[in-house]
Amino acid sequence: MTLILQRPTGSKLTLRQTWQPMDPDAAAYITAVETADGQALEEKVKIAIDNFVLGCKADGTWDAIKASCILAGARTLAGALVPLVGTAPTNYNFVSGDYNRETGLVGDGSTKYLDSNRANNAEGQNDKHLAIYLTEPGVASSDLISSGFGFGHSRLTFATPTTLAVTVNSTVQYVGSATIVEFIAASRSSSAGFDVREGGQTYFQSGASLTPQTSNISVFSRDGTTAFTDSRLAFYSIGEALDLALFDARVTDLINAIGVAIP
Repeated sequence: MTLILQRPTGSKLTLRQTWQPMDPDAAAYITAVETADGQALEEKVKIAIDNFVLGCKADGTWDAIKASCILAGARTLAGALVPLVGTAPTNYNFVSGDYNRETGLVGDGSTKYLDSNRANNAEGQNDKHLAIYLTEPGVASSDLISSGFGFGHSRLTFATPTTLAVTVNSTVQYVGSATIVEFIAASRSSSAGFDVREGGQTYFQSGASLTPQTSNISVFSRDGTTAFTDSRLAFYSIGEALDLALFDARVTDLINAIGVAIP
């Protein structure tokens, strides 16, 4: 904000007032990112983050987020890996050249992934979400975010380069398509099935839940051992069940606002 005061002599006095986040969680996250980056973020980037946190709290989805990174906006890879919520992910093989401030972090389809350090069974059997924001679809059949394959696992994956497969603490899969820039997520709040969000729509997939596997959830890979993706992601979130339509709107607005804010 800039204030211009008119002096009696006709000269102008300009006072600079630095914008401050309204939300304390947003403020703490921004400070941590700027510390990792070694420099300040643009004010419009900070406003986008603040609006996102405030919006999620207004929607009632914030408390469901247990492990999350905004993989865009920060000036450096180190800043992008600062957790918005929860424990910081462990970086396996990503380097600075893999990171773009507007579009996020890109995998290589062979060795690069993040260990979220969040176990698949950290949430209840019928109380879980996984979410990512895809900015560049890859060409390889691969997992975008996953605890593994089989009984009681959770994952968002490209079963083929054009086929999306999703499961949450089950073996039953939702099958759809997602090869565009978009928010993709799943949420289970019942033993009978789970919701999937893709293409701006929410779909229900029936399928009984199973006891969740204990392995950590990986981003850009299936449990860090196989099915590595070469897609580019700008956001991920893991946690309890939430309203996918509301969360989609907030995450999409966040990534779009960051893209506009960066010169």
